[in-house]
Amino acid sequence: MQGICGAFIFLMSTKGHRFRYTYYDKSCGNIYQSVEKLDRMGMDMIEQMTPAGFTDYLKKFGNTICGRHPIGVLLNAIQTLQKTGNGHKMSLKFLKYAQSSQCLSMHDSSVSYAAAALVIE
Repeated sequence: MQGICGAFIFLMSTKGHRFRYTYYDKSCGNIYQSVEKLDRMGMDMIEQMTPAGFTDYLKKFGNTICGRHPIGVLLNAIQTLQKTGNGHKMSLKFLKYAQSSQCLSMHDSSVSYAAAALVIE
């Protein structure tokens, strides 16, 4: 990053997709609340910017995130920049989360959406 001036914006689009997968922890309340808890756990792992943590999350829960591969590429790029980035500070924060519908039964379907910003200073 040395010698580079200006600002960069990285846009990545991803969504969770059902693929006949429904995580349901009844202690969370309704299905949509359980799905949100699972999604937010994944978002927390992404905000930590550790590729291994995100991979462990995917293996543990089997969440069907369509953009899991681009997210993995981004997390690995961040990790590489942190090692060689000449002291630049990086932070990744989720700005918005939404579901296309609130699932109340196992026959309902929904897609989760999330937007995040990566800031490099």
